[in-house]
Amino acid sequence: MRYTPAGLPAIDVVLSHESEVIDTGIPRQVKLSLRAVAFGSMAETLAVASLEAKWEFKGFLGLSRNGKGVVFHIQDIHSI
Repeated sequence: MRYTPAGLPAIDVVLSHESEVIDTGIPRQVKLSLRAVAFGSMAETLAVASLEAKWEFKGFLGLSRNGKGVVFHIQDIHSI
């Protein structure tokens, strides 16, 4: 965890998803890793969360700080 110049807790994480879906009648493995960032109480929650825990995240996609790539900005977290 880090702190912004204003003293707000922030954490950079990588979210991973794996599942199987049916695509045109054929099972397909879906895997995705996505860079994400959380601030404030959500950053503090993620800092102590288990790496194997399952969560539901809500937020928005934006450009990374250097303008290359996408970052998911976490705005809400729920344990599932």
